Amino acid sequence: MSKHVSAAQSELLPFEVTPYVRDTCLCLHLQRAARSAARLFDNALRPVGLTNGQFSLLMSLNRPEPPLMRDLTGLLAMDRTTLTAMLKPLERRGLVEVTPDKDDRRGRRLIITSQGRALLAQALTIWKGTHAKIEALLSSDSDADRLRADLKSLG
Repeated sequence: MSKHVSAAQSELLPFEVTPYVRDTCLCLHLQRAARSAARLFDNALRPVGLTNGQFSLLMSLNRPEPPLMRDLTGLLAMDRTTLTAMLKPLERRGLVEVTPDKDDRRGRRLIITSQGRALLAQALTIWKGTHAKIEALLSSDSDADRLRADLKSLG
């Protein structure tokens, strides 16, 4: 098998399409931005032992009534298996408790512990500073609120 592209293959997919897709693909640019932002937040939150995903999960539990696990899968855009895997280290650290729902034993309630709330409060200070740095990276003619609204419309 040849290592080089044949003439017939290059006619089907000319090289010019590659930079076009690279430069215009919204999915690619969203993925790159998401990975970059995730790295910034992961690095910032490392001193408190959280990832950006764990921070978001703990923050989603900061509510008057403990949510059901199924309520968070949509909010966090992840399936139950991924959410369960993300909860395990938080449970081991005593930051979260998973208990059966009193009304439906098949459902699971996710409860942030007092230790989890204390860590989340500490992490929030870090998040605020990092968030401000990311917003400052946006071009001067960007509107962060508009960007958030546009991103929400995709989710």
